[in-house]
Amino acid sequence: MKTISNPSQSKWSKLTERPLIKQRKLMDTVEKMFYDIHRKGDKAVLSYSRQFDYAGQQSPEVDRETIANAGAVIPERLKQAIELARRNIETFHLSQREEVRKVETAPGVVCWRESRPIERIGIYVPGGSAPLFSTVLMLAVPAKIAGCSEIVLCTPPNEKGEIHPAILYAAWLTGVTKIFAVGGIQAIGAMTFGTESIPRVDKIFGPGNQYVMAAKRSAQFYGVAIDMPAGPSELLVIADSSCNPAFVAADLLSQAEHGPDSQVILLSDSKKVIKEVNKELDLQLASLPRQEIATQALANSRAILFKELNDCMAFSNQYAPEHLIIATENPVLVSRDVVNAGSVFLGNYSCESAGDYASGTNHTLPTSGNARAYSGVSLDSFLKKITFQHLSQEGITSIGNAVETMAEEEQLFAHKNAMTLRLGTIRAQQLQTNEGEGNDETL
Repeated sequence: MKTISNPSQSKWSKLTERPLIKQRKLMDTVEKMFYDIHRKGDKAVLSYSRQFDYAGQQSPEVDRETIANAGAVIPERLKQAIELARRNIETFHLSQREEVRKVETAPGVVCWRESRPIERIGIYVPGGSAPLFSTVLMLAVPAKIAGCSEIVLCTPPNEKGEIHPAILYAAWLTGVTKIFAVGGIQAIGAMTFGTESIPRVDKIFGPGNQYVMAAKRSAQFYGVAIDMPAGPSELLVIADSSCNPAFVAADLLSQAEHGPDSQVILLSDSKKVIKEVNKELDLQLASLPRQEIATQALANSRAILFKELNDCMAFSNQYAPEHLIIATENPVLVSRDVVNAGSVFLGNYSCESAGDYASGTNHTLPTSGNARAYSGVSLDSFLKKITFQHLSQEGITSIGNAVETMAEEEQLFAHKNAMTLRLGTIRAQQLQTNEGEGNDETL
């Protein structure tokens, strides 16, 4: 991993860049495939799936029997681990439920907000050499808590046309309604337009490579929402002399092994720490089964030496990492200055792997600097927030003149008239009441 010493702020922007495929070529590929899928449906989806994943694929949907039998081939130890993770994820996301709170903003004007589930959601789960069954838990568990009625899952098959049984088991455990052996751009396109087999969804969730991310961006132009920009994985570690260099190296490699386009960054105020971490990287990398992938990712990565931890945090906030580990003497104090990050891990023992699997927080997070404006997936991601208001005659009277004045100034006279008619009716009723009371007094 290349080491850079005390770069000036003028160079920070360049140092925060991520490795990217040429966007024009990428988007051209997406639009071509989307056009085919929109016109030809399953035929186009299967054609692309045979080209990129499994040459012998005949149908996109995974049958119920295959799903039901997946649990039989999974070791009991793995089942227990999946259940522990599911339970912790459920506990954390259940805590995010909000109570309905009605507020009287003016006399007779009551406003409140209620949650409604997004009806049809699509989950994309990366597969291939690293089948991310943990992503099923991270997305399907809060979707069920939210009350989504249809949960569609797409994931690429392996070279034999199979889906990893742990993905199928996690999907069965969490209540996924349909599973399709389709990956990449074709999966996102199918969930965007709908095909004979794959339903159109209202919102697409899940991480993926730059092709998947580009497809998710395009889906928005066709009326399908997405969770967030979530592309290649990334990690930034701030470490001082109190860190454990072996821990830091292990954390960096845990993200580097995701893919060759992943990126990891080490920031430190100690030259010795950087040297020791690099040494550990070489030692640990040699024994990794995904050594080649991690090595490519490290080529896109860097270690940066700063004079002070304050500079490390300032750089981190500009980088806006997906994952941020603060391995310092007082991580809680340092964390008070965090402005931009997807998820933060405090102290030497808070490894990023815990959040990826079983601590309970969600691991679907914004990447590529999008943590400046986006949050990670939460229960709210699967809900729509609908506002309600109820106005009585007292309410119309209390805000009516203000509404008329504002509408007239904006020259929206139909808006004004909607209020004027109601105010007139109320005044007429009050006049009739007053006249009736006067007559009663005469009698």
